[in-house]
Parts: sequence; structure tokens; C-alpha cells
Amino acid sequence: MALSATADAVRAFRERLGLPGLVDVHTHFMPERVLDKVWDHFDAVGPLTGVAWPITYRHEEEQRVALLREFGVRAFTAMLYPHKPQMAAWLNSWSADFAARTPDCLHTATFFPEDSAAAYVRRAVDAGARIFKAHLQVGGYDPADELLDPVWGLLAEAGIPIVVHCGSGPVPGKHTGPGPVSAVLARHPRLALVIAHMGMPEYGEFLDLAERYRQVRLDTTMAFTDFSEQFSTFPADELGRLADLGDRILLGTDFPNIPYPYEHQLAVLERLGLGDDWLRAVCHDNGARLFGLD
Repeated sequence: MALSATADAVRAFRERLGLPGLVDVHTHFMPERVLDKVWDHFDAVGPLTGVAWPITYRHEEEQRVALLREFGVRAFTAMLYPHKPQMAAWLNSWSADFAARTPDCLHTATFFPEDSAAAYVRRAVDAGARIFKAHLQVGGYDPADELLDPVWGLLAEAGIPIVVHCGSGPVPGKHTGPGPVSAVLARHPRLALVIAHMGMPEYGEFLDLAERYRQVRLDTTMAFTDFSEQFSTFPADELGRLADLGDRILLGTDFPNIPYPYEHQLAVLERLGLGDDWLRAVCHDNGARLFGLD
């Protein structure tokens, strides 16, 4: 779909629901050389999943920001994450600068289990970070690592959301699945965790966590799409629980790293048949409330 057609489709979606815009909690911006490596990974991911993964929005940073604005996304994130020690603080410095020059981006930060983690997470919080990202699959670490205990405690006390890729999709990791993150929540039950990708493919188990812990939310990133349904079908018998948790489901898309047009994520949410009020909450109101947007 041409970019103009996508913008028109997203605009029609927003206008039909009477939304002032979208709040997308799962979009990726990161240093150019890091993003290039991420794109290289997706270019080669077909052998892992058996499905090709073309990047739909492989554009320069300035154009990607402009596209989100054209789509009517009033707030988005710079999801970035380290794959090794001594990388997170540098990413946080880049992200702080990006947020300063991109006012509609929610200042995003990250961390890794290392001795310096508590100190640089504190600096990020003091500098105004509004959301964090943790990627257990890429980082290959146990979220219950004792080096992260002060980090979780700090973020729980501050009430800052953390988007966590902890589900086992598209391929499982050593510390993915509901078990490791459940251990963290048992120690820090007030954590404002946002389970990325609805916990794909362990949807039911992560819905259980959201029912058990009031501050746990889930984002829609890539869930329900024709692409993901090929290998991680959302169970139809869980739709009732998805409706009941409508105040804690947040729009996420994975822009720009998606193999289909942006509007497809919105279309498949509408296709669930959970009603316009649910859609308004998921696509705007829940995120606006979480981040105190006017």
C-alpha cells in the first residue's frame, strides 16, 4: 500500500472513532548503526521463522518521524535495547537527545544486568525518562538477575512503565515465557510492566498475569495480524478476557520494523469485534491516561 493510502486509511480509522490521534507505545528509534544491524537481523529472520520479514518503513529517521505524524500518532516511543553489557548507558544518552529534539516521542530508556545498571537507570529517571524497554530475547538475560533487583525496585517506586519483550515469539529464548517475569512481579508487584506483543505466543499465561497484577498491561504489537497469525494464533476463547482487560491494553505496532502497512494493525484490532469503546481505549485513551497527555 502506498504511503498516502496508508495515511488516508489511518485517518479514516481515527475519524470514525472520533480520536484526536493515536498513542503508540511500541515504535523503534535508535542510533543508525544499531538500527542497521536490527534490519540486517530481520532480513535474515526467515530461516528462523519460516516466513520472510521485509521492513515496510525502511526510511531515514526524519522521514519515519514524519510518517508517524502524518498517521496522526500524537505520542510514540524510541524502543531501544542492548544486547551486551556497557551498551545501555550509551543508548540512553542517544535516546535522551532524540526525545529532546522530537517532542512527540516519549523519552525512552533501557538497561542490562550489570553493576552500573542502577546508577544509569537513576540518571535516566532523573533526566525525565517516561518509559523503559527490556528485551529478554535479544539481551539473553534473566529478568530476575540480582543485578536488576534495584532497577526494578526503582522503577516500581517511580511508577514508570517498562515495555518487556518476554514472550517466546517469534522464537523462544533462554529466559522468555511467563516464568521469569512472574518471578520479578512476585518481588515487585507494583511494577508497571507492559507485556510486548500480548506475550505472543503465551497469550493466556500473560493475560493471567494482567488479571493478577493491577499494574500489568499488554501491548498489541503485531498480535492479531495476518502475519503473526501464521505462527502464533490468538485463541478465540480468550477474546472475552481481552475485552474485560480493555483498560489495560495499549496500542503498539513495532513501526518501522513491520512486514505490512501500519494501518493493518488498526484494521485487525477492529476485526476482533470488541466494539468502538474498546478500540478508543486501546488506540488512544489508555495510553493518554498512562502518560498524562492532555
